[in-house]
Amino acid sequence: MDLSAHDPDLPRGPFRYIALDVETASRDSASICQIGLACVRADNGIETYTTYVNPEQRFDPFNTDLHGIDALTVASAPSFPQAWAGLRPLLELHHLVQHSGFDAKAITAACRAYRLPNADLSWSDSVKIARKAWPEFKGNGGHGLANLKRELNLSFRHHDAGEDARAAAEVVLLAEARLDQTFETISGTTRKTQFSLPLEWN
Repeated sequence: MDLSAHDPDLPRGPFRYIALDVETASRDSASICQIGLACVRADNGIETYTTYVNPEQRFDPFNTDLHGIDALTVASAPSFPQAWAGLRPLLELHHLVQHSGFDAKAITAACRAYRLPNADLSWSDSVKIARKAWPEFKGNGGHGLANLKRELNLSFRHHDAGEDARAAAEVVLLAEARLDQTFETISGTTRKTQFSLPLEWN
């Protein structure tokens, strides 16, 4: 299976930014078994996309207990190189959001494990954004997704890549409203310019 750029389920940009989350099969950060995207449109609506990934290695019971994914779940799923072939063009055109630094680390590790070229990705961390917007949570539950779910009344299923990506995107949207600042200002990052978009995106 190859997730091509023409996958009808893959969101079509351009977007303001894309939140990305991964789940892994083991302690090996390269063992990605699920990728979730939450793509924020100009009107702040969110389009989501989730795919299982066959990590082609064993699953640790701890990880399966956490996210419910096992070898049977991903038996017919694409490998990381197959999934990445379809996702990379979309992701390289946009600024990405992760909740903590694990997701970027996992993508880099998976590319290295499969000897794929390094992707030209730019990242912001929604944990850091949440700290700016809600400093009062420090030492009072913190800025992890589990506590933000309670404090901000978010509705999502934790440890599902698509759900966690959507939650990270919603955290940024709520932070923009609370601080009355744009994502670019809060993150201190200039959004990637959308040059040379595929014709069907215009």
